[in-house]
Amino acid sequence: METTKNMQISAGEIPVMEPQRQFYYMDQAKKLIREREENLGRKLTAHVETFGCQMNARDSEKLRGILDTIGFVQVDTEEADFVIYNTCTVRENANNKVYGRLGTLGSYKKKHPAMMIALCGCMMQEEHVVERLKKEFRFVNLVFGTHNIFKFAELVVRALTEKKMVVDIWEGTTEIVENLPVERKYSFKSGVNIMFGCNNFCSYCIVPYVRGRERSREPKDIIREIERLVADGVVEVMLLGQNVNSYGKNLDQPITFAELLQEIEKIEGLERIRFMTSHPKDLSDELIEVMAQSKKICKHMHLPLQSGSSRILKKMNRHYDKEQYLALVGKLRAAIPDIAITTDIIVGFPGETTEDFLETMDVVKKVRYDSAFTFIYSKRSGTPAAEMEDQVPEAEVKEHFDMLLKEVQHIAAEKAKELEGQILPVLVEQVNEHDRSLLTGRLSNNSVVHFSCAADPASGADMAADTSLIGKIVDVKLVECKGFYYLGELCGSVVK
Repeated sequence: METTKNMQISAGEIPVMEPQRQFYYMDQAKKLIREREENLGRKLTAHVETFGCQMNARDSEKLRGILDTIGFVQVDTEEADFVIYNTCTVRENANNKVYGRLGTLGSYKKKHPAMMIALCGCMMQEEHVVERLKKEFRFVNLVFGTHNIFKFAELVVRALTEKKMVVDIWEGTTEIVENLPVERKYSFKSGVNIMFGCNNFCSYCIVPYVRGRERSREPKDIIREIERLVADGVVEVMLLGQNVNSYGKNLDQPITFAELLQEIEKIEGLERIRFMTSHPKDLSDELIEVMAQSKKICKHMHLPLQSGSSRILKKMNRHYDKEQYLALVGKLRAAIPDIAITTDIIVGFPGETTEDFLETMDVVKKVRYDSAFTFIYSKRSGTPAAEMEDQVPEAEVKEHFDMLLKEVQHIAAEKAKELEGQILPVLVEQVNEHDRSLLTGRLSNNSVVHFSCAADPASGADMAADTSLIGKIVDVKLVECKGFYYLGELCGSVVK
């Protein structure tokens, strides 16, 4: 677990500065938890459930780090003493899913009244959601949002001592507080927040309203965090932001994302650098050049298209057109021929005609994506697109979506087949969930590989996988492409 050394704080003195203030409250929470444990005669348990994106997943690692620090034992079931839902609100059905799960949790709490329930994340930044929680889910103990997640320890103390629902929602912030305990899912790779918020206001997207305006972390703080991670065994980092390509613009001493990557590459012991998400309008020639020259930046670019129609892109407020997007892809492929390009595509945006959809299909055929996340447009209240006329008939959207999915899968399978037979480095992540004789890892291009770690696969069928390879980069021969993953064989060499 990542931690920052706690400063000595005299009794009764509550620090004003962060993160010292939160370490003070962690000490207070420890005492309260210990008292409850003595009364119950057992350890208290906690469960964090994450909905949504990798930014949320990273936030949940921070929540788990603090829970571990203050004394909770983490469990994989919601039948726990403290359950935290870290919510997503990108789509309406994400909200409905949380309400449904809350109903079930409320029934459990009736039988276990000492149980605590907390809700945080993007969904909590919507005023109507909080009002509904106050009226219909009064059994919830704690509600907080995206901007003050660092206050978790302080809010837990309030939830433990106050007899009412604690609600602490910030409309926005310029504050960035890091260096708090974090419990990582993997010991050898980690997400690293480089910025928060979004300034783009795509017409279908709620994120800028719930995550706030763009705020970049200071490069020295990012470098320091990655150095600590590497010292703790991390070999791969994923740089996280709603739009990493616009990193550094709001700093007192502006720095480009490409310049930040160059500094990160200098860190000894770090083997792989990933990042997401990239907005096409901010993808610079400088970034492409840095990627082409890098020995550590992975050969993968997630570049959301959303639509291939310039007319629809304008309605989406994406700030690029079809030709500009294709030109970017051309630059990427010219500079990095073996790069994997993945994307997001929305089908059925308000006003989309068959001609517009065919423009999207044209881009898909020209770019030949390695994979794509395809979505049927979902009206999101609170966004400009939700008020647009010409909502597309459901039957037409479904027909188009099926056509797109078929084409994307066909191309992706062809692209994947091209690597069959090659020997490539794989970062080993875990023992295969379905076959304990196999290990599972990822290529630089983010493709999944399941491979035998026996020199002779035929004789090693019943052997348990060599777990000592987890977290290492090894050479694997890609024996067979199975469409979206590969079956391979260890080639006997550990790269790192």
